[in-house]
Amino acid sequence: MIKTVVVCEAHVPFVRGGAELCVSGLIAELRRRGLRADRVSIPFKWYPKDALLAQAAAWRMIDLSESNGEPIDLVIATKFPTYFVRHANKVTWLFHQYRAIYELCGTPYSEFGHSEADVRLRDRMMQMDRDAIGESQRIFSIARNTSSRLARYNGLAAEPLYHPPPLAGQLKAGPFGNYVLSVGRLELTKRVDLIVKAMASTPPQMNLVVAGEGPLRGRLESLAVDTGVADRVTFTGRVDDHQLVELYAGALGVVFPPFDEDYGYITLEAFLARKPVITTTDAGGPLEFVQDAVNGFITEPEPEAIAAAIARLAAEPRVAPSLGDAGYDRARAITWDRVVDCLVDGPCA
Repeated sequence: MIKTVVVCEAHVPFVRGGAELCVSGLIAELRRRGLRADRVSIPFKWYPKDALLAQAAAWRMIDLSESNGEPIDLVIATKFPTYFVRHANKVTWLFHQYRAIYELCGTPYSEFGHSEADVRLRDRMMQMDRDAIGESQRIFSIARNTSSRLARYNGLAAEPLYHPPPLAGQLKAGPFGNYVLSVGRLELTKRVDLIVKAMASTPPQMNLVVAGEGPLRGRLESLAVDTGVADRVTFTGRVDDHQLVELYAGALGVVFPPFDEDYGYITLEAFLARKPVITTTDAGGPLEFVQDAVNGFITEPEPEAIAAAIARLAAEPRVAPSLGDAGYDRARAITWDRVVDCLVDGPCA
């Protein structure tokens, strides 16, 4: 019988994103179910490139068979490189691998190219991933997009296992205001630049609120100035949960155009606040939830296309509430109970 569970986390100091929030949520739910649960976290550093091998080795050397003389019954691995941990009862709930060596290789979103050295390191790491994840008693993923990548590159099957977003219990509906909302870390793959550029072609009464912090904030602020929309774009920086709930509640809609996102809980947070989501044809995970003209809009990843979708929400007052209600019906069916049942008890239908 499972009594003691450890959830493994790779954490970048001073950065708290979706993966960290998900680990916290899982631990809270495990404890709510009466299990003794805690996290094991190791700081993550991905540069220089050879550091990736050292990170994998660090997790490989950890002994999680017991703690303080008491056995650990179950270890749940999450993202790279936590699944290199060894345990007789290891279950992997894959958030993502190190995507820069996979489908992002050779794109502006990766430091890896097709040089001989990069190819050699990528091949080695892909084989290591295959072996380490393959040791798992059961393999799940957070989304179909993640499962597809694992099958394509590593030949391993993983069942998608969706979880509610961090703010699920706090989100509420509200008025449909004169702004669209962008939420998330300001980094290259989130493509907030597409939204900023889109604002130049939206109705003049529409504004953009960007909630989040990250290395591209300065560049995005300059882009807003250069595009001539700085007076209609607000960068809030990091906001607390209460502020974010209020921002969701008052938005006309949420614009979320990442490149090949693995899950994207922002989609579900928007839906739980009864707001439509505008995303793109190459967004990845959000496409598992957003249906075009049903609960949001799916556009080409171009500023003009995103602007047209925003303009439609602004021009037709009945559209946003109708799409938002449909999104709410989709998101409320996702629960933590199924996640815990599958991870702890075994195969699930």
